[in-house]
Amino acid sequence: MITVEGYEVHEGLYYSKDFFWIKIEGQKVRVGITDYAQKALREIVYAELPDIATEVKQNEPYGTLESVKAVSDLISPVSGEVEEINKNVLAHPEDLNEDPYGKAWLLVIKPFNLQVELANLMDFDKAVEWHKAQSQRK
Repeated sequence: MITVEGYEVHEGLYYSKDFFWIKIEGQKVRVGITDYAQKALREIVYAELPDIATEVKQNEPYGTLESVKAVSDLISPVSGEVEEINKNVLAHPEDLNEDPYGKAWLLVIKPFNLQVELANLMDFDKAVEWHKAQSQRK
């Protein structure tokens, strides 16, 4: 993990430009929000996640996060079927502000076409450069 302009970027993950990360775990992926996203939203007070067995599509919304600042769509970084949701995040959405890469993951998805869709995501090095560019835009 490194910090880029005050935002954590973790190695071994892929990142979307919609502020989500995925971790490949065998035939599945774990999905969460980035440190950049949780800091931009500030105090997260509510999470709406899809039901298990729901199909999600890359770059399309599947739920929402509500903060004291705004309501934001959750945009799927990959297409697939939801196999698990983090019920702890539903009960304790504030965990997203405390540990977005750890205990506050959102979904586990069985992807439909991961190898093709990875081309639309950023690896660690690209994510570091992207975070630098985001910081310069402020």
